[in-house]
Amino acid sequence: MSGLPKLLGISGSLRSGAFSTAVLEALKVAIASKAELTVLTLNDVPLYNQDEDGATQPSGAAALRAAIAAADGVIFASPEYNYGPSGALKNAIDWGSRPYAKGALLGKPALVITSSPGSTGGIRAQAQVRESLSAAGARVVTYPHLAIPNVGDKIKDGAFADEKTQSFVTGGVDALLKEIRLTALAKSA
Repeated sequence: MSGLPKLLGISGSLRSGAFSTAVLEALKVAIASKAELTVLTLNDVPLYNQDEDGATQPSGAAALRAAIAAADGVIFASPEYNYGPSGALKNAIDWGSRPYAKGALLGKPALVITSSPGSTGGIRAQAQVRESLSAAGARVVTYPHLAIPNVGDKIKDGAFADEKTQSFVTGGVDALLKEIRLTALAKSA
């Protein structure tokens, strides 16, 4: 791996001004010296339909798969809706998992971050996202669940508003970067 590792941040919220996107944008600034983070929103990715998943796919799905494949690691940022992840994020995992046993997520190091304006930080969505990523064959980073409660107070003007939150989240990225190095070593052996 030459240069900085390339990370893809997938925002699980379609809303303009989404907290998931804001977290990824703040993270992009915070980790600029150690990794390149590209933030992707899912507005152009249609619902997964196996009938449309052949030699060609809808352009939004093809772009998502290509971005996942090109990244050294992926950060999934999800809000929590009804105690689970957003449908948009689950749909992105479904597209990234196909074709079965050959999807772009297979063997890909992944980190999960949830956030919420409430006091739980989306923690209930964590297990479901991690389980779906594991089923897709991704290498989910072992790190304390990254849940950001009261997220509206934690991101200000495109940056983390407090050192504690920034340190916690960048610690997760450090664990992801370690997993990327281990994956690269395993592939070269």
